[in-house]
Amino acid sequence: MNRRIGVVGIVIEDPKHVSDKVNAVISDHGHIVLGRMGIPKPDYQAGVVSLIIEGTTDEIGSLTGRLGNIPGVTVKSALTSKTLGKEAQND
Repeated sequence: MNRRIGVVGIVIEDPKHVSDKVNAVISDHGHIVLGRMGIPKPDYQAGVVSLIIEGTTDEIGSLTGRLGNIPGVTVKSALTSKTLGKEAQND
């Protein structure tokens, strides 16, 4: 199956209560995560996480769907329109 590369932006309201759930979902999908950056904003009682990902649309949909089902978590993704074929995976 073809793979796509992109970014997932995650905004977490009240991270003290949901960050463990967010981290568990990201860990479950660690095989598609190429990079991660998190910025805590305690003065806003919020946090922002960005993920660079490479995976199939099913894998990416699973990640974003599970994250989006956590109360207080907002998720947006942007993916390349070009798919990476099997030959690109071996580079």
